Amino acid sequence: MSDARVSEPERDRVVELVQRAYADGRLGPAELERRLERALTATSSRDLEPVVADLPGREPDDPDDPDDPDDMVHIACAGGRVTRTGDWHVPRRLRVDSEYGRVRLDLSVAHVPHPRIDIELWLGYGSATIILPAGASANADGVRTEWGRVTCKAAGRQIPGRLHVQVTGELPYGRLTIRTARR
Repeated sequence: MSDARVSEPERDRVVELVQRAYADGRLGPAELERRLERALTATSSRDLEPVVADLPGREPDDPDDPDDPDDMVHIACAGGRVTRTGDWHVPRRLRVDSEYGRVRLDLSVAHVPHPRIDIELWLGYGSATIILPAGASANADGVRTEWGRVTCKAAGRQIPGRLHVQVTGELPYGRLTIRTARR
């Protein structure tokens, strides 16, 4: 890492690595908080180096690594429904293609081993509902729609130590609703 100004993707990679170390039991809550604060206030790439220097791997999984079998799951259907509920394993990246169907992804009790997941939705005429666990955040700014709508009732800003879901894709005539689980 250099003295160059830190980029957001670089900062996000370091935050993800620290969160993964915490989830794996390598860091305690106080150390997690201290390292996240250092990562989020770093001004140069060199400032980020000590935050992850003693962590195994030093680099989180590359989201574009084609050799990572747990990296991307692709679900496609022409019509009908795509439903994932209960205790299911959520991959780091999930892509759903559906021309006329309805999509329901309930993450509220799912096994989510990653601090951040990316969901790509490519829906022609269908609609999608994503249900987040309590305390999770989501950003749907990357979703494009023509005649549909996007409604996000969850926090939009990533909360350190909590799940963050980044949603992208296209829903020309569909709608997307993101909300947290009802109690």
